[in-house]
Amino acid sequence: MILESIVTTINEDGSVNVSPMGPTVHSNLQNFELRPFNTSRTFANLKRTRSGVVHVTDDVGLIAQSAIGKLIPLPEFFPAEKVTGQVIANTCRWYEFQVEYIDENSARTNINCKTLHTGRIRDFWGFNRAKHAVIEAAILATRLDFLPREEIQEQFQRLETIVSKTGSAQESKAFQLLSEHVGHQTGENPSA
Repeated sequence: MILESIVTTINEDGSVNVSPMGPTVHSNLQNFELRPFNTSRTFANLKRTRSGVVHVTDDVGLIAQSAIGKLIPLPEFFPAEKVTGQVIANTCRWYEFQVEYIDENSARTNINCKTLHTGRIRDFWGFNRAKHAVIEAAILATRLDFLPREEIQEQFQRLETIVSKTGSAQESKAFQLLSEHVGHQTGENPSA
């Protein structure tokens, strides 16, 4: 199963890299697989440090902002307990992990990870249809280089209807941010 989450890793300068990622997880979350692109900062950090933190969150604004590289300001963090890393302070659960194996033989690297420590800050509120729609829009926004523009625009129009009917201000704001990003990148308003 793929679990939509946020992964934090440590950059060479000691700053925190925040990236949305969908690890393939097993039911116990003790082992999982990450598949970052070989060109990503997350991949470079994991190859260098061999550790990171996976976060389970219901904050779709955080997912949307990090997907398009507009996470300003960065969220608050606190130090991980068992790895060199940082935990997002407003997450639901986190999984500190170490890298056990890296397979770089394709454009998307396969990185096998083992959980060393878990923690919980608050209950997972859950996702309504609007939160799901924002996550789908965030995924689309990261695929502008290889999906047809017509498909992106069609999907954004469908997702905008869901957000406007079932979302709160948080989902509307996150969806608007993604729409503006896609419009800037493609020269079109995807939800128009």
